[in-house]
Amino acid sequence: MAERLMPPDPSRRAVVALGWVSFLTDVSAEMIYPLLPTFLTKTLGAGPAALGLIEGVAETTASLTKVGSGIWSDRVRRRKPLVVAGYLLAALARPLVAFARVWSQVLAIRFADRVGKGIRTSPRDALLADLVPRERRGRAFGLQRAMDNAGALVGPLVAALFLKLALEERTVFLLAAVPGLAAVVVLLLAVPDAPRTIEPRPAVPGPKEPLPRSFWRVIAVFALFTLGNSTDAFLLVRAEESGVPLWQLPLLWSFFHGVKAVTGVPGGAFADRAGRVPAIAAGWLVYAAAYAGFAFVSGPAAVWALFALYALFFGLTEGSERAFVADLVPEPLRGRAYGYFHAAIGVAALPASVLFGIIWKRFGAPAAFLTGAGIALAATGALWAATGFARRGQS
Repeated sequence: MAERLMPPDPSRRAVVALGWVSFLTDVSAEMIYPLLPTFLTKTLGAGPAALGLIEGVAETTASLTKVGSGIWSDRVRRRKPLVVAGYLLAALARPLVAFARVWSQVLAIRFADRVGKGIRTSPRDALLADLVPRERRGRAFGLQRAMDNAGALVGPLVAALFLKLALEERTVFLLAAVPGLAAVVVLLLAVPDAPRTIEPRPAVPGPKEPLPRSFWRVIAVFALFTLGNSTDAFLLVRAEESGVPLWQLPLLWSFFHGVKAVTGVPGGAFADRAGRVPAIAAGWLVYAAAYAGFAFVSGPAAVWALFALYALFFGLTEGSERAFVADLVPEPLRGRAYGYFHAAIGVAALPASVLFGIIWKRFGAPAAFLTGAGIALAATGALWAATGFARRGQS
């Protein structure tokens, strides 16, 4: 089914295979992640501060590791070994949560898991860009993100089914190893490498060519937008406040990822046709509208509709942003560029959530959501200014 979403060209099978790798990896991750907060607080006795420390260290680690792996992937002839190493490390580390007895062990496991994510992400994105012609990158990245989100939809449902069958949490954590290792097998067998010609290294290590100024302008705008993009945990809190029963929250979360999966490929195809900047700008405007809606939402039905609208934002932007990064830099620096792209977004996300929480606490949820919407609008204007309307995203 996934193959029908890609045009018939030699790179199609590789793109689809990478999509299945993302799908299986997210099934594995999302079998564990929704259960982790309760496991930490109730089973291991960790407090909110410990939970915040674990997730903060995890996400920061992933963001910073992406820079190093991206730079390294530009210096070697083959990116695939780094991609395999990252997926394998995460697949082996993640299920070890089943054996944790204290929260500090979970911290170490999450650290290893996120190191794996950091190692694989930038080289994987660069490899995908290497395999696909420029005019089809938006659709290719859209498919990859769609399969990733489909895995995030399936994972919680699989975990819920196992729990319904009276399996313990620790057993579910162990079973998460199966799709994680399956992803590594698919990567090894079905995804080709894209051998590259590497010039002799200079006496002093480091790329000869700096990244273009246009790239840094766009990354700065992406970071500005991210300052208004807080953790999605606040959306679940808002949903419960607005009348969504507790038992429906996992279903709402799966529905959200389902819409993201459905809109990923059309959003990437739109970026190929209309241009990267129009697609990203449209997504950011959708984000602003969704956050404004969350500021005033009342009633479960409206919450479900807003989650669908919010998912459309991801469909329009996730593949488009990655394709835009590939367009802005020459091939030899592409891995490095993806590293800085992921790091900028990851680092900006930390103060974004803190700022959002402070505003919510002092002035209420509507003020926090409207602030996020306002930053998104400002970032949209900054994007057009940084790239130029006439270029239609093809800087």
